[in-house]
Amino acid sequence: QVQLVESGGGLVQAGGSLRLDCAASGRSIGRMGWFRQAPGNGREFVARIIWHNGIKYYANFVEGRFTVSRDKAKNTMYLQMNRLKPEDTALYYCAADPTLRPGLEFEYWGQGTQVTVSS
Repeated sequence: QVQLVESGGGLVQAGGSLRLDCAASGRSIGRMGWFRQAPGNGREFVARIIWHNGIKYYANFVEGRFTVSRDKAKNTMYLQMNRLKPEDTALYYCAADPTLRPGLEFEYWGQGTQVTVSS
C-alpha cells in the first residue's frame, strides 16, 4: 500500500503561482504523477516522474509553465505551477505506482487538492 497526501492548493489570480506537494508513505515507488479534473470534465494527465532517475513527462498544455520534481529523502513529489490560467482550475490529484511500466495507469491515488485560478 502507498498512502498519498496532497497539499498546497488554493485560490490564486491568473498569472500567479502555486506549488502542490504530495507526500508518500508505504511501499517503494516506481513512478508518480499529477492529474487534474475540472467540473464536467474527465480526469486528465498533467505530469509524471520516474522516481529513481527523475525523468519527467508533461502534458502538452503545460507549455513550460509547470515543473514536476521529487525529493527522495522526503518521499515527496512537487508540482510547481507558474503563469496559471483560469482554465487550470481543477481538483489536482497525486498518483503513485510501484512499477516502472509506461503509460498513465497508477495504482494509488490521493484525495485531491483544489486549485482555483481567478481571472
